[in-house]
Amino acid sequence: MNRLGRSSLPLPPRVCLLCQTRTTLPSTFFAPSPLTGWQAIRGMGRKSERRGKTSRHALSSNVSRSTITPRSPRERKGPWGGMNITRVPEGEVLRGKDKRKDNDPRTDGRKDKDKKESPLYKALKMQTALAPVSYAQRTKVKERIAEITSFDHFPLMSVIHHSISSQALPGLTDLMPTPIQRVAIPELLKDPIPQLGSPPNSDAKYEQYLLAAETGSGKTLAYLLPLLDNFKRLEAAEIAFAKKEEEAKQREKEKELKMKNKAYDIEPEEPPMSNAARPRMVILVPTSELAFQVGDKLKALSHTVKFRSAVLASNLTPRRIKNGLFNEKGVDIIVTTPHLLASIAEKEPYVLSRVNYMVLDEADSLMDKSFSPILNEIISKATPSLHKLVLCSATIPRGMDATLRKRWPDIKRLTTPSLHAIPRRVQLGVIDVHKPPYNGNRSLACADIIWSIGKAGHTNHDALELGPGQARSLDKRILVFVNRREEATEVAEFLKSKGIDARAFTRDVTDRKEREILAPFTDSPPPLTAEEVLKAKQEESRRRREDRSIPFVGDFGATAVPDKGLDKVQVLVSTDIASRGVDTLAVKTVILYDVPRTTIDFIHRLGRLGRMGKRGRAVVLVGKNDRKDVVKEVREAMFRGQALI
Repeated sequence: MNRLGRSSLPLPPRVCLLCQTRTTLPSTFFAPSPLTGWQAIRGMGRKSERRGKTSRHALSSNVSRSTITPRSPRERKGPWGGMNITRVPEGEVLRGKDKRKDNDPRTDGRKDKDKKESPLYKALKMQTALAPVSYAQRTKVKERIAEITSFDHFPLMSVIHHSISSQALPGLTDLMPTPIQRVAIPELLKDPIPQLGSPPNSDAKYEQYLLAAETGSGKTLAYLLPLLDNFKRLEAAEIAFAKKEEEAKQREKEKELKMKNKAYDIEPEEPPMSNAARPRMVILVPTSELAFQVGDKLKALSHTVKFRSAVLASNLTPRRIKNGLFNEKGVDIIVTTPHLLASIAEKEPYVLSRVNYMVLDEADSLMDKSFSPILNEIISKATPSLHKLVLCSATIPRGMDATLRKRWPDIKRLTTPSLHAIPRRVQLGVIDVHKPPYNGNRSLACADIIWSIGKAGHTNHDALELGPGQARSLDKRILVFVNRREEATEVAEFLKSKGIDARAFTRDVTDRKEREILAPFTDSPPPLTAEEVLKAKQEESRRRREDRSIPFVGDFGATAVPDKGLDKVQVLVSTDIASRGVDTLAVKTVILYDVPRTTIDFIHRLGRLGRMGKRGRAVVLVGKNDRKDVVKEVREAMFRGQALI
């Protein structure tokens, strides 16, 4: 034995417990242990198990951190994550529905009350895509514009004032600006002249305006009159500026002549740059028809306010486009579509080098995905010289509102008190096509309504509105709106088979036939004579008690189609392409073949009626699977004169 009291004899050979084979291991491999036999083997096994585990006295890796961010219950993995949490943390939203709350009978009444009061459960709110405008803001605007009763309140140039009565609104004796004109004209008249002679700056800031008003409220004149005034003032300032520069150059030239002895030493003077294809104002519209409509208004104003304008549309020949844009005398205003202007700007880079004013008419359409990339490119090219950017729209969708807040956060919003509201002078009738006698046949119901309107005498409001500038013959124009492009052709063919003069108008129609199809619904009719006005009033007094107009809630029967067709009635079956920007003053009846998908479509389709203070009537066909609650709320809002948002 040694000094420690242990035996000095060699250790017995180790035995593997698994295979029961004898192995010989070096003695230095094992630490000396007082245990022997099976106790030593059991202790060695437990020691090997403890090697892979961390001691409970070891420090955590989070000790060096200043703070430890708690993990939310959602981030904790495993089926038992977050079990001990008794209160939902701030900002945490639970997934799914609260089953206990739904099954609790004590909360049933309160839950139904919350659903009824919450705007999220309203049918109209679920369908809408419009940005809200508070009634406090509407009231403030109404009070501010109440004192403006005439165009004389605006500090317009005398030539602009004269053009309003002679060209813009001819034949009207009592000229009163509309609400959007009262709001927009004073704001757009501010700061009319940009800095002359300053070098172009790519980071130049320009003023941004948003004109939002109900359809048929005179938005075109609301931006044309002040911008034309700005243009004429800028033109006069440029003439004076150019005259001063010419006088300065003449004085310098005289000094050079005194210093030089020979005439050939003088360098030849470069000719001034032509103003051809370099307009001052650009008006962008989504369709060619709207371009011609705005172009006609500019052409009428140009007789009094001297300027040169050109309409550039895809249905014109390349020669006409070139002659209008590259006029030798120059061009001041062009009206075109974004795609056509972008293609011209690729070949002629100077076409946007002198633009001071840019207007985006029907901005809610121009700012969608199909126009947005090209529109951004056009605005960026015109930025160095741009002074004012005006966006004009009848609605403010939520997507457009988000884009404006992101790109132009300082834009001045000029809205009217009746924005997103349908005028009360428009009646809305509802026909349930699922009931007899139609039994779900929409086309038959549409034909029956048109025949009932065509056979009925002229309504009292038709006769009351006769006067200078109104129709000589009381031919009836009816618009029928469908949701799908394929339905337009099918419905038009069905109406033709029933003896109705109907045409289909979709994006498949060529640009050359576009104006021809829309002409009966947009052209201003010839004025009536005094005798015809008196005769119409006498006819109205005779028919006052026999009003045969369609009732507010229709109850039609299946009308038998006679051998002859329906005279003096023209019908246009269209998608939403005819519901934006088209001035359908001659239309007094609109039939909604399909229930519109959103309130935006409701506003634009019914906006073809009630223009310029006229009355109109609309009929919506409601089927089995249509949202009747949406139609009901739209109808009630129209009756109260409230906005749809």
